[in-house]
Amino acid sequence: MTSKTPTGPAERWLVLLSVCLAAMTMPLTFTGPAVALSRIAADLGGSPIALNWVTNAFMLTFGASLMAAGALADNLGRKRLFLAGLCLYVMASLGAMLAPGIVWFDMFRAAQGIGSALAFAGGASALAQEFEGPPRLRAFSFLGTSFGIGLAFGPIASGLLISAFGWRSIFVLVAALAIASAVLGLRTIKESRDPDATGLDWAGAGTFTIALASLTYGVLQAPQNGWADPLVIVLLAAAVLFFAAFVIVERRVRRPMLDLTLFRFPRFVGGQFLAAAPAYGFVVLLVLLPIRFIGIEGMSEIKAGQLMICLSGPLLILPLLAGQLARWVAPATICGAGLLIAAAGLVWLSLTPPVAIELVAPLVLIGIGIALPWGLMDGLAVSVVPRERAGMAVGIFNTTRVACEGVAVAIVMAILSGFTAVQLAAQGASSRDAAAAAQLLVTGNVGDTARHLPTVNPAFLVQAYETAFDRLLIVLAAITVITALVVFLGLRRGSAAEHETVPVPVCQEG
Repeated sequence: MTSKTPTGPAERWLVLLSVCLAAMTMPLTFTGPAVALSRIAADLGGSPIALNWVTNAFMLTFGASLMAAGALADNLGRKRLFLAGLCLYVMASLGAMLAPGIVWFDMFRAAQGIGSALAFAGGASALAQEFEGPPRLRAFSFLGTSFGIGLAFGPIASGLLISAFGWRSIFVLVAALAIASAVLGLRTIKESRDPDATGLDWAGAGTFTIALASLTYGVLQAPQNGWADPLVIVLLAAAVLFFAAFVIVERRVRRPMLDLTLFRFPRFVGGQFLAAAPAYGFVVLLVLLPIRFIGIEGMSEIKAGQLMICLSGPLLILPLLAGQLARWVAPATICGAGLLIAAAGLVWLSLTPPVAIELVAPLVLIGIGIALPWGLMDGLAVSVVPRERAGMAVGIFNTTRVACEGVAVAIVMAILSGFTAVQLAAQGASSRDAAAAAQLLVTGNVGDTARHLPTVNPAFLVQAYETAFDRLLIVLAAITVITALVVFLGLRRGSAAEHETVPVPVCQEG
């Protein structure tokens, strides 16, 4: 059953505030440990792979759990799942703060990802029940802006906290915001669920989670072990097999977690590419740039945080403006143009020397390009399915978004490591030593890399990383341009053909 809408507009906006507070904590959780990575490594130790999982453990479990969380929200109740997710998120945050070693820390990061997925899916699908029509688009624009606030102020807030109280203090901030969100949501959100729900698609959830975990782990291991390593081959083969099994399961189950018939519609396909677009043009920079600024260029956490605001600051304002602009300009045009702007910023950044003042303009341009489609993404996601299945829509869209982000971080770290190894090998290092040194260098650890390659000047290590980074930016720009074209064509065709709404069958017979 689905509860009636709250009695007044004021209460609906309190629901929005609760969900936005929860949404704000997620980018804080993502960017904070990236800023603190060198401190975490010094305190907890760990191999390059273990340090990569500081970011990837959260992204992997968040992405792998979102689709199942969306289905659970429709089945068990949106409010219930929202509050349960926040509870797990707070406990995991406190666990990460007190973690005695890197393995425990990574485990708590994974638990944070699961809690985030439950809270986001429950909150966003509850939000879709409270608003309809144009107010829904505005509400989801606010949701996008909340992410922008977390992204904009996360690095600088984390830098200030780390400088004053140490890296563990960053988890106090996210726990406090999550608790405030839970208290407000407990008082204002009305319980709702899909009246036609028949239970969770466990086979689909299991095969998808195993496939995504195998893919991410395989890509993370490849730079260290080599792409021909038996473990890497087994992991990637397992990912292919389980993704195929997931498709088979979803085609046969009566009520699928992912309705594959949606892919017949250009607008839905364009929306999924839009969900993936920020991964390579923006999100990977939230991880890589703090490592570069602090570990490679020697900036302070506060200075790095200030530069990161240039990148993410446009998300404070432009998502709301894009929501208003969509009244007169087609979303396809806004999204496509924004991604092309971001690609131009990536190319500009690749040509810019690592001097703080010169980095500002290209970082702002990338942020503007990503911020334009950001405020339209979630509203487009929930507009393609019936209202009762909003949880599925949120789950599908954000699974695509977050899964792509997690996989993108793993792939881009592997590419950067490979480019760096080529530069080191050019100085006479053996291929094995160059690969091992590159793994250390891409985590920002110049000192250990210099000890690993004592014949190479440390200044050249920095130069090798910067050259590899610039080449990576060109690759990211090319991916962003291709994505922009697919998004524009998909959304444009869908808007004309489907009149902004895709008729989705509620049930499928196997």
